Amino acid sequence: MKNNVGLVDRITRIIIGCAMLAVVFLIPGNERWWGLLGIIPVLTGILGICPIYSFLGIRTCPWSE
Repeated sequence: MKNNVGLVDRITRIIIGCAMLAVVFLIPGNERWWGLLGIIPVLTGILGICPIYSFLGIRTCPWSE
């Protein structure tokens, strides 16, 4: 797959994903496990590939591959 996530988008995804993962450690109770969904934006930010962007035809990456 080609990269479809630009640099600013990648950094934003990683920051938001890390904040969501922090919820696992900061919130007591069973609701904290929803923070594990932060793995998704972290992975898409690191890899630079977003399946939803591919499906919708969105591309924030300026480089052509």
